[in-house]
Amino acid sequence: MTDQNAPKATLTIESADLERPDTQALIHAHWQAMAAASPGESMHGLDLEALKAPDIRAWSARIDGQLAGFGALYDLGAAHGELKSMRTAEPFARRGVASALLGHILIAARASGLTRLSLETGCGPAFAPALAFYRSQGFVECPPFGDYTADPASIFLTRDLGSSPADSLPDNRAL
Repeated sequence: MTDQNAPKATLTIESADLERPDTQALIHAHWQAMAAASPGESMHGLDLEALKAPDIRAWSARIDGQLAGFGALYDLGAAHGELKSMRTAEPFARRGVASALLGHILIAARASGLTRLSLETGCGPAFAPALAFYRSQGFVECPPFGDYTADPASIFLTRDLGSSPADSLPDNRAL
């Protein structure tokens, strides 16, 4: 039985500090998991150095100060962005972190003038939860975009950002 009066955890989304050890550890864990589940030629994840590029913006999600998730937005040009390196830290899985982080990134993408957000992910069993999540968030399959080419180990998804009545979300959310 849970205590009805217990304080709720607070989720904060902020610009990611790529120098923080916990952020680096989560990015490294993401990189390792993607490399383990993908053939080498189909590994399109970004390492820490690549995430520091000027056309990439990154955010971290923290629950009561603990790193709970990470995600990045890569500006492809022509009002098109790519979602990169989305990862929820295992202790915070299935608590709404990915949805909150993606919502924040969608709003940031719209505010930057992007009208489409796409992503590439793997298609093996290890990627089934991510595919289900992205599809539940309105992403649909599309042809390869940007510099990608057809790859039997990849699935490409996209979402039209259109117009949204929400211009911003609070950076703090009770969970």
